[in-house]
Amino acid sequence: MPMEKEQPIPPPVIGKIGYYTVFVTPTPKSSSEPDSDSQKKTKLSPVQPPPLHYEKSASSYGSNFGFFWDGIAKLQNVVVSGIVTIIVCVCICKVLRKQTEQYVSDTRFIPLAMVKFLDDMEREKPIRFTSQQLRLATDNFSVLLGSGGFGTVYKGLFSNGAAVAVKVLKGTSDERIEEQFMAEVSTMGRTHHFNLVRLYGFCFESNLQALVYEYMVNGSLDNHLFKASEGPVIGFEKLHEIALGTARGISYLHEECPQRIVHYDIKPGNILLDSKFCAKVADFGLAKLCNRENTHITMTGGRGTPGYAAPELWLPLPVSHKCDVYSFGMLLFEIIGRRRNMDVRLGDNQQWFPICVWGKYEKKELKDLMVICGIEEKDYEVGERMVKVALCCVQYRPETRPEMSIVVKMLEGTLPVPEPLNPFSHLFSEVNEAGGSMAQVTSNDWSSSTKSSVDTETLLMRRYEISIA
Repeated sequence: MPMEKEQPIPPPVIGKIGYYTVFVTPTPKSSSEPDSDSQKKTKLSPVQPPPLHYEKSASSYGSNFGFFWDGIAKLQNVVVSGIVTIIVCVCICKVLRKQTEQYVSDTRFIPLAMVKFLDDMEREKPIRFTSQQLRLATDNFSVLLGSGGFGTVYKGLFSNGAAVAVKVLKGTSDERIEEQFMAEVSTMGRTHHFNLVRLYGFCFESNLQALVYEYMVNGSLDNHLFKASEGPVIGFEKLHEIALGTARGISYLHEECPQRIVHYDIKPGNILLDSKFCAKVADFGLAKLCNRENTHITMTGGRGTPGYAAPELWLPLPVSHKCDVYSFGMLLFEIIGRRRNMDVRLGDNQQWFPICVWGKYEKKELKDLMVICGIEEKDYEVGERMVKVALCCVQYRPETRPEMSIVVKMLEGTLPVPEPLNPFSHLFSEVNEAGGSMAQVTSNDWSSSTKSSVDTETLLMRRYEISIA
């Protein structure tokens, strides 16, 4: 029987390295190698590791395809994520567009300059309200607080319980309304002071132009000075605090703002009182921003209220921020006397209160004036100081009037008040020309703003062709 050829035993597999399979090949037994028994008796020499053989494995090609499909799956994830991101962005854009659609149609009716102005103000503090929001807050403008030459004020209440005063602007033309709107928002939107009324926001749409202010519980100062019987009587000490707070507010506008702000219409009706009777300067419809480097301001027409406006506002004279100092002096006279500066019901020598005050001061009879004004003896010193400050503020020449920061220190008592000059000497020439009494001239030239434009046209105003809007 023929001997079958012995089949070689395949080497054992011990692992894979990359594309290769690792085998162990046994070392053939040498004839000189001792048998097992002798091997026990002899010292074993180190055994060399068997050589490794590499054979390329067919299964490695399958793993290659696995890597390929993994790459495809990752690419799909990236594409899907990108598509989802694009869809989300489109949805957000649609939502934002929907929220602003209410302004799109309205913007077509707003001048380009106003649109740019509103966009700039969006970056400032005031909030832009819609007409619908203000109609809801004011219950369709049902609670009237007051009205004036530049608008009507209504009380409003927001859903968070905040009470506001909504001033709906009005004017003789759209251009005039825009001028008032920009004057108030551009000034009040940039100012933050305890003695200035805070502007919460505004609305400018084709059917409504309004300003939203903080609500002042105790109304305006004129209601307390001239209508004391209708509300609580304010003591003289509190009146001094109101005058001081007003002076601080004006001083901030003139000297502490990045751009100097000239108010042009300081009067009791524009001084509002909060729940603690703290003074807040309001109504910046005539206000104007100006650079500090400019010593004089270009005027395009008469500003201010007759009786409070400085002479340079009505005459062809240079105008500066000192016109507010003059108006504050006139306000101070009315605080001292608790009466309007012009009262035709009184005798000739008392019709115009500032002239009456100067007469008492010139004759050194200020104590008699304190008695006439109902000021108690304990307040005489403060009252006399206020009188001297008022006379300094209403000097005819603007350069002789003090800065408002100096006025604040004089009212506080930290600076002495200089002896004032006669601020009304220029009026005596009018007495001679008119051939009448001082009261008659001042009654014409400095009449109250409550009279009609026909009554308030004066000799000086007619001479320089000045009219009241």
